[in-house]
Amino acid sequence: MIGWIGVALGLLVAPPQLWKILKTKGTSGISLWTYTFLVGALVFYLIHAILIKDAVFIVAQSVNLVTNSVILCLLVRRK
Repeated sequence: MIGWIGVALGLLVAPPQLWKILKTKGTSGISLWTYTFLVGALVFYLIHAILIKDAVFIVAQSVNLVTNSVILCLLVRRK
């Protein structure tokens, strides 16, 4: 249960950033490199979660990977 609470709290981080980008149609002040490395890290976290068969982390990393990948794509497209 504690893990799922952590997932819920962790999932509150990226959506506001994505919403701001979509609402303002702007990406100024957002680091392309930060999101590039973040998405790379999330890929490896997800692979690890799958290998150890941990549902909490599979869900968390999957959602984070999708959300942050969308942000990264918007950054690349708009810079």
